[in-house]
Amino acid sequence: MKKTSPKSKKWEAKTRTYVLKGKAPLTYILKCSDIYWFDEEAGYEREIKVTENQRTPFVDEFKGDAKLEHVIFRDGALVIPKNKVILQQILSLYHPKRNKLYTELDPIQEAQDDLVDIEMEIQALNVAKDLDVDHAEAILRVEEGSEVSNMTSKEIKRDVLLMAKNNPSLFLELTQDDNVELRNFGIKAVEAGILSLSSDNRKIVWAKNDRKVLTVPFDEHPYSALAAFFKTDEGLEIYKNIEKRLK
Repeated sequence: MKKTSPKSKKWEAKTRTYVLKGKAPLTYILKCSDIYWFDEEAGYEREIKVTENQRTPFVDEFKGDAKLEHVIFRDGALVIPKNKVILQQILSLYHPKRNKLYTELDPIQEAQDDLVDIEMEIQALNVAKDLDVDHAEAILRVEEGSEVSNMTSKEIKRDVLLMAKNNPSLFLELTQDDNVELRNFGIKAVEAGILSLSSDNRKIVWAKNDRKVLTVPFDEHPYSALAAFFKTDEGLEIYKNIEKRLK
């Protein structure tokens, strides 16, 4: 019975580049023998070897002696010229470490991904440019914490633009999260001495009389809990009270 494989499909002749995933050593030798690929049509695993003199990757199709070939990644990359069709097919179709240890670079897909990233960065920068300072401060506090309280408005605008440029996906996500502003509002209330957070982060009270405002649920961040509380009927009244004092 004639064995079939993906190579029977049209194969584009071109130079291909493969790169190791993660941190790459200066040199890495890929295992090129005693590897197997499951042939679904045949119903069993077929042994594969990388050779210099065979016209097939499959050992059961070899003719004569096989001369093994080493596959070496240098500085994490390996470029295979278009005339090395069998080696390319092994790396692109059959090798069990494909997309696990290494991946094939796709220039067209990379260009598409780069275009998406650039467009997202432009969108994020445009949104950041038009943000009012209070909203910018709320978003920036997610990244920089309490340091934002000591920043000038120009420093806030600068840093939020940098955040939009460096991490546009996170930035755009935060601009759509109304809890970000509510968390920032709660933090400012505590910093202004209107509310107080207990030392164990389990309770939020009025600073002037220690009257309880909120018990923080277990395993929840106190300012996230406070942001959610501000959305309730009781919390909205407290929000309005605090808002008048912060002005």
